[in-house]
Amino acid sequence: MNKTELINAIAEKANLTKVQAKGALDAAIEAIGGALANGDKVALLGFGTFAVSEKGARTGINPRTKEKIEIPARKAVKFKAGAELNDKVK
Repeated sequence: MNKTELINAIAEKANLTKVQAKGALDAAIEAIGGALANGDKVALLGFGTFAVSEKGARTGINPRTKEKIEIPARKAVKFKAGAELNDKVK
């Protein structure tokens, strides 16, 4: 499912126009992204939890040249599915 298909599904299930559904989805994504940028966790009961994790610097290998390279530290978003979402997938 891509973003357009998700917007169509939201519009149908929530009895909204596609424009309203797109606005709601964009607002939700913006709110989640803003919270994560501030270092907060976002927990949606029944769906899952979004959090930021710190990835430490490490040494990697360039597969083409077999040369060792330094990979810098970074932040990454992780998602842990909630129990209800896991049950729907099973």
